[in-house]
Amino acid sequence: MSALPNTLADAAKLIAAKQASPVELARIALDRAQALNPALHAFIRLTPEIAMAQAAAAEARQMAGTLRGKLDGIPIGHKDIYETAGVATTGHSRILEHHVPARNAAAVQGWEDAGAVMIGKLATHEFAWGGPSFDLPWPPARNPWDASRFTGGSSSGTGAAVASGAILGGTGSDTGGSIRAPAAFCGIAGVKPSFGLVSRRGVLPLAYSLDTVGPLAPTVEDCALLLAAILGKDSGDAAQDKRAAPDVLATLGDGVKGLRIGVVRHFFEDEIQATPAVRAGIDHLCDVLRAEGATIHDVTLPPLLDFHDAGWVILMTEATTVHAPWLTTRYREYGEILRERLAMARLVSGIDYVQAQRRRRELCAAVATVMQDVDLLVCAGQPREAPPIESVAKFASIATPGLTIPFNVTGQPTVSFCTGFGEGGLPVGAQIIGRPFEDALALRAAHAFERATNWAGRRPSL
Repeated sequence: MSALPNTLADAAKLIAAKQASPVELARIALDRAQALNPALHAFIRLTPEIAMAQAAAAEARQMAGTLRGKLDGIPIGHKDIYETAGVATTGHSRILEHHVPARNAAAVQGWEDAGAVMIGKLATHEFAWGGPSFDLPWPPARNPWDASRFTGGSSSGTGAAVASGAILGGTGSDTGGSIRAPAAFCGIAGVKPSFGLVSRRGVLPLAYSLDTVGPLAPTVEDCALLLAAILGKDSGDAAQDKRAAPDVLATLGDGVKGLRIGVVRHFFEDEIQATPAVRAGIDHLCDVLRAEGATIHDVTLPPLLDFHDAGWVILMTEATTVHAPWLTTRYREYGEILRERLAMARLVSGIDYVQAQRRRRELCAAVATVMQDVDLLVCAGQPREAPPIESVAKFASIATPGLTIPFNVTGQPTVSFCTGFGEGGLPVGAQIIGRPFEDALALRAAHAFERATNWAGRRPSL
């Protein structure tokens, strides 16, 4: 075997059938990561000793017939805001350049317990907000479809590593779109779970009332397998919801027959002008889901700018709270982008924050009313194909309304996946959004589209 299988699910079948060796898969992943990293900068550091030890243990279980499940022996990576015991977790920042945690984040432990093999720690934007930055100890990740292009952020290294075939899954975090932007720009799948569904213990925070953690992987099915392994209660995250976690695998293959789906077309056709390829991808998605038995019509939510303004006031205020101690003692150690974003955020008043939270409650209520008549929403993932990385403006995400932050504001589960390719052969994507804690339904619909098409699991020529 000279390359990893195209999907995690395929690799799991080969391991279960003893047709693939976890040790061999780990070596392939490490070799590919090392070969591609000078161009893509997806990894901050590789962890070959850990990877080979974990792979050898997985292979011993494989030979003994005691595999722990479909993640056993699978090569993965962790965004470098996830704490990893004995391995530096830096947040891609000078501030924590030498920070070595004593214990794993809850999600890291969940995948380790399931037998996944950690290939390394993945690049991010500084503390999941400041990027793409060129003045940090490590360069920003680049898009495998075109290394001059942006990956999206802040789970930039995860997007690049998965899309390039160096790993079969990785952790991301999503506060305003940081899982879904790399998924769209890199042509892979990503899941922002319902707020409160997955423990954030051991993940460096950005904004307490918006932060979520979840997986990126080649396909929606792969994401569901990864997500299932990190569900469950954890007293270390006070924001975790007390209801029982949904079974995201039991109904994954049930299709969309009878589902009512609303398209939030005004977001990406009227309020933002999406490119022709993005619009064609949405039309293709709707045609496929309709042919699979869903009913589809357009719906209207409150203006995109309202979600954007409320979300960014909340995000900036909470991020400044997280960083307040370092802002007074280590300000110049931040990269320029994060330093200036945090400085701007300090101008937000307490009144602004309270009013944003008030508006947030109104927006959540308005979306809930719309979703009394539909089971799921559809929206574009990003309005365009990946831009040149050098062209991404310092305050672009703050100045321009985005298509992802509305569903951080509402806390809804959202699945991002590839719907085709546009200008320059670059991927485009869509989001499917469920009601809070109906993550399984959103995954089921996205998986139905992937099964009926051939976009999922494609890799760029490298």
